[in-house]
Amino acid sequence: MATCALPARAAVDNDLPIRWNTGGAVWSTNQGAMATFLESGEVTDRGLEGGLNRSGWTADEVREGLNKTYNVDLIGVSRFLYSADGVKFLKNQTTSYFPYWSKTEYSVQALRSAIIADARDGQISSAGIMVNLPVDMRLADFCNTYTGAQNVCAEGRCQGEAQCTSLLSWYVFLPACIQANQMADPVAQVRTSAPAPAAAEPMPIRGLW
Repeated sequence: MATCALPARAAVDNDLPIRWNTGGAVWSTNQGAMATFLESGEVTDRGLEGGLNRSGWTADEVREGLNKTYNVDLIGVSRFLYSADGVKFLKNQTTSYFPYWSKTEYSVQALRSAIIADARDGQISSAGIMVNLPVDMRLADFCNTYTGAQNVCAEGRCQGEAQCTSLLSWYVFLPACIQANQMADPVAQVRTSAPAPAAAEPMPIRGLW
């Protein structure tokens, strides 16, 4: 059975990338259980098993999606994530998934940090973003405020409520959305898109008198 190389993990306190606050009980899925699933496809964690069952995809499809890499430009990704549109995007992407203790107060910073950390080598993946989360994260469904549904950034690509709202489906689509929204250097863009200067009109020949 083929195995997948896992992304390098940042030196951060994020052993619990998913603390499921959905359903009848709270359950935490740790990085070790995720690593086992990503490498071999084996599911050793009941929270992960439940998440897979609610994802709208087969376990193999989720595993393939989480491991898939996308080429990106670190500066272009950073430029987008720090822009007004990027902050709006990050807020929209963390409606129910955010830092365990601070909730939505630092959700933008947490997700942005993970994406940028993963983009340093010019590639991103769902697995890489997850392993670079700076803090433990929770999927919340409580207090009539959080619904446990994520805004999957794949309009027209997901089908049905599970694929369009589940956490693992959200993770599968996230890197492609980042790749599509990275912003090119505006100076370089101008240089490459500006029309070439017209050839100068030759000076009229002047006589010596």
